[in-house]
Amino acid sequence: MQEPLLGAEGPDYDTFPEKPPPSPGDRARVGTLQNKRVFLATFAAVLGNFSFGYALVYTSPVIPALERSLDPDLHLTKSQASWFGSVFTLGAAAGGLSAMILNDLLGRKLSIMFSAVPSAAGYALMAGAHGLWMLLLGRTLTGFAGGLTAACIPVYVSEIAPPGVRGALGATPQLMAVFGSLSLYALGLLLPWRWLAVAGEAPVLIMILLLSFMPNSPRFLLSRGRDEEALRALAWLRGTDVDVHWEFEQIQDNVRRQSSRVSWAEARAPHVCRPITVALLMRLLQQLTGITPILVYLQSIFDSTAVLLPPKDDAAIVGAVRLLSVLIAALTMDLAGRKVLLFVSGYAMGWGPITWLLMSEVLPLRARGVASGLCVLASWLTAFVLTKSFLPVVSTFGLQVPFFFFAAICLVSLVFTGCCVPETKGRSLEQIESFFRTGRRSFLR
Repeated sequence: MQEPLLGAEGPDYDTFPEKPPPSPGDRARVGTLQNKRVFLATFAAVLGNFSFGYALVYTSPVIPALERSLDPDLHLTKSQASWFGSVFTLGAAAGGLSAMILNDLLGRKLSIMFSAVPSAAGYALMAGAHGLWMLLLGRTLTGFAGGLTAACIPVYVSEIAPPGVRGALGATPQLMAVFGSLSLYALGLLLPWRWLAVAGEAPVLIMILLLSFMPNSPRFLLSRGRDEEALRALAWLRGTDVDVHWEFEQIQDNVRRQSSRVSWAEARAPHVCRPITVALLMRLLQQLTGITPILVYLQSIFDSTAVLLPPKDDAAIVGAVRLLSVLIAALTMDLAGRKVLLFVSGYAMGWGPITWLLMSEVLPLRARGVASGLCVLASWLTAFVLTKSFLPVVSTFGLQVPFFFFAAICLVSLVFTGCCVPETKGRSLEQIESFFRTGRRSFLR
């Protein structure tokens, strides 16, 4: 049986601190109304995930349209279509690599805002494309923005959210990405492919506007020695009627113990490498389930099957089901726990939202920026291999072969969840980190 984190004693965590935590009555005041500013800041940030989800599946209605195009400069062959679908993931891998630097250099919020530049430029290129190179470059730039936000937004959300709602808010990046995909499928029923790219500019501009008024992560500010700004940020996020000094002192103490960056020698220590390994393997398994090539080529997949409805309608239905599933996950994650949903649910309720959340929860603070970028980099390189090879494999062996492979990976994921994934429901980030630091192996059972 997994041992409770609150029972873990050691030099890095005091079960009975000299200054007691707030009473249940005090904590009860931090309800939905008190968290409304956290919700606003989270919404501003996850608009980047909306744009990411929208851009990821942009090719689903566009590839069939360009394969039928009479313009010789825009007509796509099967080989060109595979590049158009997969080059997004190369851009995302580059974005994840850049996040390893930008996450700690600029901070979480500014890194998210920076992603708007390649995103807006990419949509503009695709909207005005007159040749394949403009489509590929636009796709790469939107992928870069998506990879950057995929690494930065979950970290930002986890660092501003209180433990009681961190599970629900941690699901919002995936929720908004799915909503972005659904919006693309729905607009694909109404708009031509150029106007789909124009419509993609709107959430990017709104994100920049809203984030301009949001605070940076208090943990990041403390790591840069900006203590007063961090206290103001935390007080703004929690509300004027909440005493944040106890929480601030807990965060400050944790940051002080980890003020320096992790060296390569320290990275081999179990309390650092174990959570990084868990997060990295979860991201790899998430991609190996085949979700990216399925979404990128969703309409083409339906074109090759004997479905009753038009492929565009089928794609929109899939998007709606995914959105409903992620919404259920967001509402139940803090009640049922992360591992339960990973075991009993499908991708949209389990491995989709929970993988993003757990990555931001288990990574140690000193390595969080670099490690999250590494996870995203590995994830999207895997996605590129799958997405680039999907159409050739289907053409050679049939649609059933890749889907049998994806099913086998799902079985491996169940075993990995049972053996290696810790339950983090209701724990603060400091408690989770102290749990790994104790050296106990109960989280592996």
